[in-house]
Amino acid sequence: MFIPLRLRGFTLIEMLVVMAIVALLLSLAMPRYFGALDRSKETVLRENLKVVRITIDKFYSDTGRYPASLDELVERQYLRSLPLDPLTESSATWILVEPRTRGLTGIGDIRSGAPGATREGIPYATF
Repeated sequence: MFIPLRLRGFTLIEMLVVMAIVALLLSLAMPRYFGALDRSKETVLRENLKVVRITIDKFYSDTGRYPASLDELVERQYLRSLPLDPLTESSATWILVEPRTRGLTGIGDIRSGAPGATREGIPYATF
């Protein structure tokens, strides 16, 4: 029986060629995508740390003391909510650092609790 050309499907060779082209494009695009994703998480981490550090300084300027916890910044409406550490995807992994000035207590600085380092080799905990 004769099947018209417009009703025929693709041949196995045509399907293999298309699959090879798609695999080649994915192998070129995926490493760039994941690299950009890592860079964006590092950028968000730096920005979140900057915002919280500025907020801690504002709290100290207003009250003359450092906050006892990060939740106090939210309760007193210095922050709407605690920012997430984009690398751990949690707001509970922040490392709280006491003030450098002797005699003061509370939270003087904040660092990331994420393990590992940036592409430049800088540990996340030193940001």
